[in-house]
Amino acid sequence: MNHRTLLKEFIQYVSLNVCGMIGLSCYILADTFFVANGLGADGLTALNLAIPIYSFVHGCGLMLGMGGATKYSIFKGQEKDKEADQTFTNALCLALIFAVVFILVGILFSSKIALLLGADGKVFDMTKTYLKVILLFSPAFMLNDVFICFVRNDGKPKLAMTAMLTGSLSNILLDYLFIFPLQMGILGAVLATGFAPIISMCILSSHRIRKQHHFHLLRFKLSFDLTARIISLGIPSLVTEVASGTVIIVFNTIILRLQGNVGVAAYGVIANLSLVVTAIYTGIAQGMQPLASHAYGNKDKSSINKILKYALVSMLFLSVCIYLGFLSAAEPIASIFNSEGNAQLQQIAVYGLKLYFAAIPFAGFNIILSTYFTATEKALPGQIISLLRGFVIILPMAFLLSFFFGMTGIWLSYPVTEGIVAVIGVLLLLKYSHKLSAYQ
Repeated sequence: MNHRTLLKEFIQYVSLNVCGMIGLSCYILADTFFVANGLGADGLTALNLAIPIYSFVHGCGLMLGMGGATKYSIFKGQEKDKEADQTFTNALCLALIFAVVFILVGILFSSKIALLLGADGKVFDMTKTYLKVILLFSPAFMLNDVFICFVRNDGKPKLAMTAMLTGSLSNILLDYLFIFPLQMGILGAVLATGFAPIISMCILSSHRIRKQHHFHLLRFKLSFDLTARIISLGIPSLVTEVASGTVIIVFNTIILRLQGNVGVAAYGVIANLSLVVTAIYTGIAQGMQPLASHAYGNKDKSSINKILKYALVSMLFLSVCIYLGFLSAAEPIASIFNSEGNAQLQQIAVYGLKLYFAAIPFAGFNIILSTYFTATEKALPGQIISLLRGFVIILPMAFLLSFFFGMTGIWLSYPVTEGIVAVIGVLLLLKYSHKLSAYQ
């Protein structure tokens, strides 16, 4: 593929996916804003305690969607249409199996999970409600993730973006309606979030109604080999989402000890803004993935290298813009989510914004590099990067730095972790680049 055509396709896929992912991340950000203004610090604390479960459900959906869609694109590049359809069927069946498990967990264990997450007093009831309803809506979240990934990889990134943005807009409108005019409290916030993927799937259904799709359901037994491959390729996406939830749990635990519920509420502001920033980099990575996977299926090394270069340049430019924005507007950003004018919350959030988001260029690099490895069927290095940044380094770093530096250590643990993983990522890229050359 010539340079101009490839760049045009990259801009189209990435711009649409970044817009769509920002919209998707607004599921939770809209909840944060309306809950903060409608229910105060207690509502914000409950929301932040429950968010990790949403991250886990969404992460499982992305694991199956990204893993399946990556393998689908590779098969399409190799002109293996039957295998591509088998991949879609496997991913869909797995999503339904996972959803059933989540529903049972929501019905049976919501109270126990809320207690484990640290909810107590007035916060407990709100946290339990949010958890149960999110888990009951898990089929909608997971199927929407799978369909979005396959529709995008089927050559319809604009439709995928439209579906994500429509779902997110409906979430914002329903948030306002349920929390303020209807006075439904935390239940209204979570119902608005739950209805959003259903509306998104209604938009995506036009791809099938118009008979523009190239993936089909087949009648066959679940393939364990294909299932293992889908999960292997999708694990980095799962780890990225689950890691954000795990980090929130650990940070909440430490911050509760250091600053109490007000500290958790302040961290809730930062954590939810972090979801949006991460969504931008995920949008770049997911926009890059179909092009890289198709080029890999065609054994086009030159295009693969150019796609990675475009993604990294885009990430660096956006990182500079985003961080300068946080530095210059930390006070007004924090005040948006501080409806009660709590001075302590404001001080903690402003200070945290400036330190925490120093990580974003390293985080962007790591997310893109992990997806690049996955897109070219190098699952192991992608998994290594995701596990290091999600669990292996960030968790001990949070405990260690908070022990010595208190809240400052909490904020610094994220940029320190992402910086270390970025160095390791460069070494992995150098190591595995010759294997990609051998494949070509």
